[in-house]
Amino acid sequence: MDINNIYNLSCIDGMKQLPPNMVDLCITSPPYDDLRTYNDSSKWDFNIFKQVAANLYRVMKVGGVVVWVVGDAVIKGSETGSSFRQALYFMELGFKLHDTMIYEKNGCAFPARRDGNRYSQIFEYMFVLSKDTKPKTANLICDKPNKWAGHIPWGQATMRDKEGNRVERTQKPTPDFSPRNNIWRYNTGKGYTTKDDYAFQHPAMFPELLVKDNILSWSNEGDLVLDPFMGAGTTAAMCKENSRNYIGFEIDSEYYSISLRRSKEHVPLKEVSTNLPNPLLNALY
Repeated sequence: MDINNIYNLSCIDGMKQLPPNMVDLCITSPPYDDLRTYNDSSKWDFNIFKQVAANLYRVMKVGGVVVWVVGDAVIKGSETGSSFRQALYFMELGFKLHDTMIYEKNGCAFPARRDGNRYSQIFEYMFVLSKDTKPKTANLICDKPNKWAGHIPWGQATMRDKEGNRVERTQKPTPDFSPRNNIWRYNTGKGYTTKDDYAFQHPAMFPELLVKDNILSWSNEGDLVLDPFMGAGTTAAMCKENSRNYIGFEIDSEYYSISLRRSKEHVPLKEVSTNLPNPLLNALY
């Protein structure tokens, strides 16, 4: 199989054709809990998930990262918990659960009913899993302003050398920005998720900046990124925009056509207010 290409195949059949230890990063969102109706006739269940997970473990490099974006349906008043069941199974295979991150959707939900018993659901989990050990690449995004930027702490930092003697070291000024938190908030909808209007034929697209931020965080230029559920082609478009190689699979013929078009005709999204800070979280820092 050639890289920088998308194949009209099920991800299980496609990954079986890839050599082991090939992929640096996988970012994807499976059709979890049958929350949406897709055009293909495949049925998502835990047995299919286990096949997908096993193939991902085989094709990932040691230290390679899988970003698994999922949520849970509510059935008869209870969330299914399938997201956590999947995360635990990944760990049984040998993945490390490096982080449980939150993808918060800004502007996507109707307000909860005043006479209801549930708050509005506005997030999905982003399980960050690394094969066998810690991530081999971690370029943390530093965009959280520091309240004490430029401030030099009082006094001198002290440490000891190999002989046990005290060594004084001048403190460095606090940097302007620190790594962001693990709750990532994105505006969604037309003009925010993407400017490729035809891509909205797919019912559940990633925001482009969510994919871009994960690509920048967990891979380097020239690395290979896999999306086994390519959908509308967001991962391919972001890889091209950020000097990564990609390979993907999409079983649905209509979405496959969209993903191919998008990998060639993508219109870059202007980076304004797409990863907005959460005011409540900011108040804590």
